Amino acid sequence: MTDRPKTPTLDRVHIPSDLKGLTDAELKLVADELRSEVVSAVSETGGHLGSSLGVVEMTVALHAVFNTPHDKIVWDVGHQCYPHKILTGRRDRIRTLRQEGGLSGFTKRAESEYDPFGAAHSSTSISAALGFATARDLGQNTGDAIAVIGDGSISAGMAYEAMNNAGSEGRRMFVILNDNEMSIAPPVGAMSKYLSSLYSSPAATVAEGFESALPGPLRDHARRARQLVTGLSGGSGTLFEELGFQYIGPIDGHDMDQLLTVLRTAKVRAMGPVLIHACTVKGKGYAPAEGSDDKYHGVAKFDVATGQQAKKRPNAPSYTKVFGEALVKEAELDASIVGITAAMPSGTGMDIFGKAFPKRMFDVGIAEQHAVTFAAGLAASGSKPFVAIYSSFLQRGYDQIVHDVALQNLPVRFAVDRAGLVGADGPTHAGAFDIGYLAALPNMVVMAAADEVELMHMVATAAAYDDGPIAFRYPRGEGEGMDMAERGEVLEIGKGRIVQDGTDVALLSFGTHLGETRRAARLLEAQGVSVTIADARFAKPLDMTIIRKLVKTHKAMITIEQGAVGGFGAMVLHALANEGLLTQTQVRTMTLPDRFIDQAAPDAMYADGGLSAVDIAATAMEAAGIDASKTKTKV
Repeated sequence: MTDRPKTPTLDRVHIPSDLKGLTDAELKLVADELRSEVVSAVSETGGHLGSSLGVVEMTVALHAVFNTPHDKIVWDVGHQCYPHKILTGRRDRIRTLRQEGGLSGFTKRAESEYDPFGAAHSSTSISAALGFATARDLGQNTGDAIAVIGDGSISAGMAYEAMNNAGSEGRRMFVILNDNEMSIAPPVGAMSKYLSSLYSSPAATVAEGFESALPGPLRDHARRARQLVTGLSGGSGTLFEELGFQYIGPIDGHDMDQLLTVLRTAKVRAMGPVLIHACTVKGKGYAPAEGSDDKYHGVAKFDVATGQQAKKRPNAPSYTKVFGEALVKEAELDASIVGITAAMPSGTGMDIFGKAFPKRMFDVGIAEQHAVTFAAGLAASGSKPFVAIYSSFLQRGYDQIVHDVALQNLPVRFAVDRAGLVGADGPTHAGAFDIGYLAALPNMVVMAAADEVELMHMVATAAAYDDGPIAFRYPRGEGEGMDMAERGEVLEIGKGRIVQDGTDVALLSFGTHLGETRRAARLLEAQGVSVTIADARFAKPLDMTIIRKLVKTHKAMITIEQGAVGGFGAMVLHALANEGLLTQTQVRTMTLPDRFIDQAAPDAMYADGGLSAVDIAATAMEAAGIDASKTKTKV
């Protein structure tokens, strides 16, 4: 463990009200010490470092000027909330960040009154802040609402919907645009270019005069002067002004004097919605982060002195890498294959595809809805789009999957990464629901890879399938260490496989819990129980030939999946009921429980959810009517 930094001024701050008694010079010291504390803490826990370092001064200034928790600071996404947590009574637990039983890596209402709104997905903050502002105006006991949103997040459609509504309502609220020109990947699109132009334009120097602080006549003259400088006529202002916001900026988000002046002035004078455009540097103040391509967006534990991360050597390639490389192989043989991702090229393996085929890979930014419909348009034109999006993020494009893809039976290929439980990011990023929400759709084929070789097969299968939409899911992390084929094989649609034959109990697995299913089988076999293991491969269409055989020839059949109630097991039960086969044997479905599971190592989370090998074996024995007390060892 590294030496803890000395933080004499920060030590005087236990909750935000303690900042009120400090001078501006002391607030600068708090910020400096807070930055050191964040670096030190994250070096021990891992987490989202770069984004948190970029808002240190902003966090101190917001809590010094506004009266939290009565005033509500809504952090968009929440990647940047570590300094906020330290200042709001949680410093003593900050080194439990993202650990089992520890602090969440995101804002969480149940954790603190200073977290008025939970977040882990992007672009929700302005909507939520408007909700708080409206509730205040309707008589609820709440103060000002402040949304802090990044330049990547503000490019998403939901943010525009919120700004349009807020501007038309005219209610007093604040939006802090944290513009670091860097989301997880470099921001893309017109909005990014627009913000860059604001930053570099001569209008910036005029905006720094803070028109809002001027008396009415002078403010009008200043606005006209800025319009002359920008060449805009007819009363035009910035995009934000056209949406009904008073625009202030750009300002230096690391200059405490500027921040305090602007926030204090805005707080006193604001009558309606105000947007403050603050330019920051992701990773600010920690050289290894500032010098890194991703600005240390997400890091493992690291050495503070060198920035060297303690990442373990993988035993097998990650599923994400296997997907990316398999897609390249298919694309080498088929020029119609294109790749799409929503601001996550490296997270989804699409960066591998993009390096091989830069003109055929499209990063659409934080825009899952657009990504899906964009893919639908490509598919309707004869291309073969692969849309690679995390399971929990794909939820955002569900209407588009229904209306623009499934309804029109368009052959869009969905690569559903981060399926199942993901560990330190906890329930906000859990890929628990995609089986159910995809399998419910007519025309949709739904697959899940049991291992990395199966994933290669499913990429090849999706590439070859032109009859409608198809999805395949796979988890975060390493594969099983299988010998890899040169290229995947095209699977027969709706055809599963028998992994091992037995007579007593059938374990029907869907996805990568096959490894845990094998371990459960070994536990059962140690009790003298003969086990069949089947890999379903498909949740839709189901392999009814295998399922019929399993229910007719075994004492019990257990379905196993890394998803919520209403997924694969439900599909099996429905099919058996329709064929009158539920009375053939004892059937049990093992899914994630009907609750959100807190952050921990993935294995611990699955154990918490009752999906360990021991749980599977015990369920099988109960279903088969085998008395564990009479077996060789206790399961």
